[in-house]
Amino acid sequence: YLDNIHSVKFHIEGDPLSIPMLPLDGNARFELSFDDLGDDVKTYTYTFIHCDKNWQPSGLTDIEYVDGFLNETLDDYEFSNQTLTEYTHYTLSFPNDDVTWTISGNYLLLIHEDDVDGRRLAITRRFMIVDYNTLVNVELRQVSAAMAGKFKTYHEFDFIVQHEKMSIRNPQREISATVLQNQRWDNALLDIPPTFVRGNNIHFDYQGRIAFPAGKEFRFFDMRTLRTRSIGIFDIMRFNDGFEVVLDKDVKRGSLAYLFREDLNGNFVVDNFDNNVPELSSDYAEVFFTLSSPTQYQNADIFVVGAFNDWQLKHKMVYNEAVNSYVAKIPFKQGYHNYAYAYQEKGTQPTDNVDLNLSELEGDWYETENEYTLLIYYRPIGGNYDQLIASLVYVSSN
Repeated sequence: YLDNIHSVKFHIEGDPLSIPMLPLDGNARFELSFDDLGDDVKTYTYTFIHCDKNWQPSGLTDIEYVDGFLNETLDDYEFSNQTLTEYTHYTLSFPNDDVTWTISGNYLLLIHEDDVDGRRLAITRRFMIVDYNTLVNVELRQVSAAMAGKFKTYHEFDFIVQHEKMSIRNPQREISATVLQNQRWDNALLDIPPTFVRGNNIHFDYQGRIAFPAGKEFRFFDMRTLRTRSIGIFDIMRFNDGFEVVLDKDVKRGSLAYLFREDLNGNFVVDNFDNNVPELSSDYAEVFFTLSSPTQYQNADIFVVGAFNDWQLKHKMVYNEAVNSYVAKIPFKQGYHNYAYAYQEKGTQPTDNVDLNLSELEGDWYETENEYTLLIYYRPIGGNYDQLIASLVYVSSN
């Protein structure tokens, strides 16, 4: 939300690529970190909001879902060290001595910047708390895409919720599911009802509904050192006030053959081969992207997207006729980064709630390896919030 905020990471503490999801009972914690570009310290506060299965506020009061105090200050910060770009690095771990949660479900973490001009929203991130004490089991299987013409380009799933040890009176009304692809919320399938119930087994068996474009392995560049060129980097230039990095020119992949290579499923990690404290000693660089295109699209805009910008339409490319390409310049912290190109209807705004169209420029192939997250929600008739009673993380087969 604020231009000075960069490199936001939110995950289970110690596992930087994990989806932010924890059990209701347990000792693990979440970790949020971000950089505020500049050399001054600002006052940031954090709070939580409990949400329903569709990420609308559940209407509960604070004391119904947290134990402790909200609107606490982020007081764990350090300054960058030996970098051309100065920044302040903030870290928040929770639950902590100030606050923890008391019920399962969806939560929204909000970070505000407080100053003399008032309070401004700086960061929002979603996280989930699962009550595994319900002993509900989930079985998921990947099936051949049922939609005509999608067999080679989509991933489709069926699953069964087994609740032998939990009484559910009306599964058709009380149970629903959400499915995510690569921890993305822009194309998440929300509030999926069961198709039928057989005994203690609740079936989700649709023809073509629980399906995603498979995509292809993500593009990437390795900026863990700024002393020499690495994979994906064409040139590195150092100036008195910072670095500029030019990536290799990209081409459209929609019609290209599938090629498997390890990726981070659109995510990124902050890392630095040249120093031993990557969070504080990693520098920033203005990274130049180039996507070859003989002509400019008349009815679409092109964006660079990934976990680095929370899959938001923040970084629109500009067509440069001199090089017959779309170009963009984006600041990145040293690390290993995945990204993709999104093709969106002209005039689409960053605040618009739209699915990102990666298929046009990246293509889709069924052998692509993706991470899928299944969430099972339960609201008994008469209940006042959606409980999260089961989850499963599945990696599609290659």
